[in-house]
Formats: sequence, C-alpha cells, structure tokens
Amino acid sequence: MLDNITNALPNVFTLANLVYANLGLFFGIIIGALPGLTATMGVVLMLPLTFALDPVPSIVLLLGVYFGGIYGGSITAILLNTPGTPASAATAWDGNPLARQGKAGKALDMALMASFAGGIISALCLLFFAPTIASYALKFGAPDMFSLCLFGLTIIVSMCSKDLVKGLSMAGLGLLLASIGLDPVGGIERMTFGIRGFTGGIDLVTALIGLFAIGEILFKVLRIDEKDDMVTDKISGACNRHELRQCLPTIGIGSLIGVVIGAIPGTGSVIASFLSYDTAKRRSKHPEEFGKGSLEGIAASESANNGVTGAALIPLLTLGIPGDTVTAVMLGALMMQNLTPGPMLFSTHGNLVYAMILSAFLVNIFMLLQGKLLIKPFSNVTKIPMRLMVPILTVLCLTGTFALRNTMFDVRVMLFFGIISFFAMKNGYPTTPMVLAFVLGPTAEKFLRKALMLSKGDWSIFLTKPISLVFLILAVLSLVLALRKNKNFEKLRED
Repeated sequence: MLDNITNALPNVFTLANLVYANLGLFFGIIIGALPGLTATMGVVLMLPLTFALDPVPSIVLLLGVYFGGIYGGSITAILLNTPGTPASAATAWDGNPLARQGKAGKALDMALMASFAGGIISALCLLFFAPTIASYALKFGAPDMFSLCLFGLTIIVSMCSKDLVKGLSMAGLGLLLASIGLDPVGGIERMTFGIRGFTGGIDLVTALIGLFAIGEILFKVLRIDEKDDMVTDKISGACNRHELRQCLPTIGIGSLIGVVIGAIPGTGSVIASFLSYDTAKRRSKHPEEFGKGSLEGIAASESANNGVTGAALIPLLTLGIPGDTVTAVMLGALMMQNLTPGPMLFSTHGNLVYAMILSAFLVNIFMLLQGKLLIKPFSNVTKIPMRLMVPILTVLCLTGTFALRNTMFDVRVMLFFGIISFFAMKNGYPTTPMVLAFVLGPTAEKFLRKALMLSKGDWSIFLTKPISLVFLILAVLSLVLALRKNKNFEKLRED
C-alpha cells in the first residue's frame, strides 16, 4: 500500500488538479447553499465536463462538487434557517439561533471546522480501512437496517422534552405524509387521491424547504413592521480555542458515526447527521442549550454529514456498490474512464485508485481555505434588511423547488408544508419531529417490508440477527432514557 501511495502522490499534486479541486469546491458550495439544489444535482451537472479529462482530474472535480455541496448546505441553514441540502437540516436547529444572536461568524466557523474534520477522518478511514469497513458494512441486511432506522426514530422522544404529545403528533403527521405515493414493495398507490403528482411521493427537499423556509417567511411577513430580533450590529468572528476544544469530542464521535453510516449502502448523510446530533445532545453537559444555539449541535451535524463523504466511496471502490446517489453518479464517471470499481480495481489500477483517495485530502484542505475566506462575506447576509430578505428568500425557495423536477406541483406542495410549519410554530407544535419522521419513516418501512418478505412474515428475524438485536436494545434503552428525562423535565417545570 505504501508503494501505491508514494507512486500516487505525483499524480495528485499537479497544477490541473489544484485548479479542478478549487473550481469544483466553489461550484459545489454555491449549489449546496441554494435551497433545492443538492450535491447530487451539482455532481450531475459537472459530469459532462469530465468526459475529456483524465481519471484523476475528473474525480478531483467531482469530489470538489460533492464535498463543497455538503458543506455549502450549512451556510443558508445557519444564516437563513433554510437548509441548502437535506443533510444540513439538523445544522439549522442551532445555527440559525446563533446567527440571530449575532454569532453567525462563530456558527459558520464551527460548521467549517467540523466539516473539515469529518472529511479528513472519513478520508483516513477510506485510505487505511476501506476493505475491512466494506466487509462489515455488507453484513447489514434488511432487518439490521430497519432496527437502525427504528433506533433513529427514538430520537423523536428525546426532542419532545417540552410537550411529548405535541411532538409525537407532529411525528405521526410526518410519517403519514411520507407514506403518500407508491408502496415501496408492491407498487400500489397510497393516499394519492387520484392526483398524478402524488404518485412519486413527496420530495424530501420540497418538504424541507416548506417546513424550514416558508413557515419562517410567513412569520417574517407578519412581523415585517416590527423590529426584528436579529443582532446585526456586531457579527462575531471565528471560534476561539476553548470553544473548539470543547467541541472536539463531539466532532470525533460525529465523524465516526458518519463513517459507519456512510459505509453502509443505501443510508446517507441525512440519517448520519440526525443520529450524531442526538448522540451529542445525550452526551452534552448542557443538553438544554441544543436547539437554542449550541456550537456542539452544529459540530455534531456537520462532522457526521461530511464524515459520510469519504466513507460512501468505500463500498464504491472496493465492491462496486454505490453508497449513496452521489457515488452512483461517480460510478458512471469511473466506468466512462474504463475503470470498473470492485475488488480487482486496487490490483489492476492501484496507483490511480490511491491518487483518487489522496485527492479527498486535497479537496478537504482547499475546502477549509475557501471556507475561511468566505465566512466574513457570508456573515454579512444577516445585515440585509428584512424587507429585502423576505422577497429574495421567497424567490430562492420557489425557483429551487421548481428546479427539482420542473413542475409547479412541487411548488404547491412546498407552500402546503410552509403553511403547516407556520401554524405548527404559532401553536407551539415542534416541526423537528415531523422532519425526522419524514426522513426515516420511508426507509424504515422499506427495510421492514423486505425483512418480512425474507422471513416469510416471521417477526423473530429482528431478534435472531445479532446486529438487528443490538440496535433494538439500543432503541429500547434510548426510549427509556428519553422518557425518564421528559418525566424529570415535567417535574422541574411544575416546581
């Protein structure tokens, strides 16, 4: 391996690769920051440009777009409470409150540092442990994936400390809306009401834009003549050493969660960021600060969703199995270069493979540099008057949603979710449980159905599989601890 790394270094540090890495990153950050435009879309748009490039520069360009897109989603999540990508939904929960306190610079800096750390740790795991991680990841079957999703859904209870009934009712609404469309196994239409647009289900990005952005915009429209509570006279700078040191354990754990989740095909950065956020909240000495402006919350979310980036390449390069939608596009890019990912790729094209892996480090380093340069200009977004911000944000949401599938139906659905968000917030119903249920519900259902098909309807399959059993035990423990915490919270509130 050391010989391959040594031979690959000259192929990585070339002028062309440096240029393509920076171009890809800049394009990816812009794409990620725009509501409705995902990292996958950015990679697809850049794919035709790689036809005339050599293998290493083409992958460097695509990795730049991929990594930049995931990081870029945090920018609008923090500044505008509008996640640019679904992976940054959890970042908005603490990032935007910090921005409203005049700490946009700190929030953006923590997001950048956590993204960089997650990307580097993920790249290290890709470099040294790819075959080992891939072999373990393949052991995850349908029962294990269902139990993992069920464990993730228990996060909802821990997020409903203020009012468990309201939180669970919103989660139920999220599960109900997520089930609209075709049955994932039988292909039967469910709750489409004869409307053709519902056949493919409700797009996740459409729902997120409505829940996070449109609801907030409606609130701002009603308060347009009032003095906004956004602190704009002083925009704080970077995080200090104490704050970074305090968040280091959270960043490390979040990155490892991202690596584990990313290496399992069919999961993705959204699940990783939610699991990491909940883990950080449980571990924190000040869990009450989460959702109100905690740097730990940002560190957990961003380290996990960027920890997925390199790990998603592990099953792609070692087994030829894409870890997520972005790596599925990269699979096509590699095959167009006459490179077939799989076990033989490391032996037949070792130098090229290690050059691609090492380029992940290069891209992350440039992401840190670009991010540092852009923090101050981005922070100034909070100084834009609300009379200008509301129409700008509305146009971004409308165009971003329309661009997803080029249909006005998605725009109407997005507005519907915005209205739900508005009335929910107005009456004290949290939207976070709804988002989590909407994300994890369909995945849990898909693997539940697959597992029961494999076992011919025998539910004991979830208890006989060791990995599944571990996650079920964790889910029960998580539920018990969350309920106890909620009970203690109620006692404190009564006192």
